[in-house]
Amino acid sequence: MAPAPVPRLDGAAIQIKNLLYVFAGYGTIDFVHSHVDIYNFSDNTWGGRFDMPKEMAHSHLGMVTDGRYIYVVTGQYGPQCRGPTAHNFVLDTETKQWHDLLPLPVPRYAPATQLWRGRLHVMGGSKENRHTPAVEHWSLAVKDGKASETEWRNEITIPRGGPHRACVVVDDRLMVIGGQEGDFMAKPGSPIFKCSRRKEVVYGDVYMLDDENKWKVLPSMIKPNSHIEFAWAHVNNSLIIAGGTTEKHPMTKKMVLNGELVQFNLDTLKWSVIGKLPYRVKTTLVGFWDGWFYFTSGQRDKGPADPSPKKVIGEMWRTKLRL
Repeated sequence: MAPAPVPRLDGAAIQIKNLLYVFAGYGTIDFVHSHVDIYNFSDNTWGGRFDMPKEMAHSHLGMVTDGRYIYVVTGQYGPQCRGPTAHNFVLDTETKQWHDLLPLPVPRYAPATQLWRGRLHVMGGSKENRHTPAVEHWSLAVKDGKASETEWRNEITIPRGGPHRACVVVDDRLMVIGGQEGDFMAKPGSPIFKCSRRKEVVYGDVYMLDDENKWKVLPSMIKPNSHIEFAWAHVNNSLIIAGGTTEKHPMTKKMVLNGELVQFNLDTLKWSVIGKLPYRVKTTLVGFWDGWFYFTSGQRDKGPADPSPKKVIGEMWRTKLRL
């Protein structure tokens, strides 16, 4: 399909009807985007670019919509491995106006974020050093793009912390899927906050909250998977997830990208691989429209024989889903 105007890694995406709003992200490790691009599924075109607020994070965002307002939570401000912000925003997609939202109690990288029962829930992510998993869980009553409370409420902590996981509400159940513990950190003393590798543990855990307000363990993913926060779509009572990253290569210790399309059937609670992507790729930005499943952007592999990450892309692909 028509490629995005710019390549982006660790960006964010929200679908509202036939439009996919694609936010921010790295262009390269030294350059971050600070605008929104819009893809129209009806006519296969990109357009309507507009700027983000100057204070808004550029990657590792939490993001969710109520169908009109998009709530933007925290994230990393700047390129390389710079620090996080606690600054939150709301976008009114009808007027394209941005508004401030009550800041988080502390900054976080890539927290799991969803709207559930009239409250904005923010869970986990990485702490301010970018590496240490956070397990805190906060919520805030919101309606029509505004908070109706003056402080975040503490909720039941998440069983396992960390960033880069999918967070979904289905049938009044809140689910958190996959993720990792640990992430790259800024090199000590580096004036540009140069990223340096640290130990990461990728996992496939699935947790759910329901009426009992206790986390329940659901069947794990087929294999550990991370970098999937905007890589999912809810289709026919299944969750479809595109790409991601799995455990490191046992010999080279390099990151291994995923190239599968996986299904989580919410009736049977069973996972299955239903297809292959054109290549292995992480942080895909996904949409579903009129029977077609789309993904764009992310960072792809070095080639069929090498699953480690290389090129940041803006390509858009689609496939017909028959579930």
